[in-house]
Amino acid sequence: MTSQFTSVFWDIYIGAITLVSIVACAVFLKVQSVRKPVEADTTGHIWDEDLQEYNNPMPRWWAWLFYLTVFFSLGYLVFYPGLGSFAGILGWSQVTQLEEETRAADARFGPIYEKFAAQEVTVVAKSPEALAIGQKLFLNHCAQCHASDGAGSRGFPNLTDMDWLWGSTPEAIKTSITEGRLGVMPPWGPALGEQGVKDAAHYVMSLSGMPADNVRAARGKDLFDKTCMACHGPQGKGNPAMGAPDLTDKAWLHGSSEAQIIETISKGRTDQMPAHKDVLSPAKIHLLSAYVYSLSRSGAVAPHRK
Repeated sequence: MTSQFTSVFWDIYIGAITLVSIVACAVFLKVQSVRKPVEADTTGHIWDEDLQEYNNPMPRWWAWLFYLTVFFSLGYLVFYPGLGSFAGILGWSQVTQLEEETRAADARFGPIYEKFAAQEVTVVAKSPEALAIGQKLFLNHCAQCHASDGAGSRGFPNLTDMDWLWGSTPEAIKTSITEGRLGVMPPWGPALGEQGVKDAAHYVMSLSGMPADNVRAARGKDLFDKTCMACHGPQGKGNPAMGAPDLTDKAWLHGSSEAQIIETISKGRTDQMPAHKDVLSPAKIHLLSAYVYSLSRSGAVAPHRK
């Protein structure tokens, strides 16, 4: 079904309201600029005993300033969009301006990106010039989720350590940025029950050396082998091909407390990294990949946020 807001009626409606509003402003100014005969020079309003409001029209210079805004508004609507679907005689739009600015930027900076695109990611990751550009791309497109320093936050991976859900090779990083990633942990609460989830949680806690109830952990191992091993592996080391995390290290994407692990097992998790292939050119993705690659190899690893 076609939305009613695509009807030509709304173009006419918006255009009419806009023009009537501008003309009404001019009429109102005209009315207020004419002095009407009254018996007294004041309106009768008095404040603070002796402060009176005089019945004088607005100064002409002030009124003409308002008239200029009215004329400017009408002229603007002739040249630029503002009356429904009428694009203005200049044909300007935000989209065309963006496209023109993008083409100009590509013409200016394209050779720089292409120079680095011809090099291996590992080589680009050692170039201060490339990393300076890559940092700007990162701040514009990645910092909203991964933080400006790449250390991430709960639910958003830390890019400065060596714990990688989908692999840390240049190819894997580039694929993550280009195509995006979708990680899904199914909810096991209905299948395992409350006590079963808690047993499995304690076994998972024991895998990374955290304090755990040994009895529950022993029962949880059997549940882990039946429900979790297919993704996380028999030793809980994870599987980068599926984005299944390593459960034996100290990096926890959604928190490492007993309650948080129980919540993850019981309710499951869904994490999505958006694809950037329609936002960034291959050359920019190549450079951004080099920057992300460098974050965990610079020697200044930020602490993982639990």
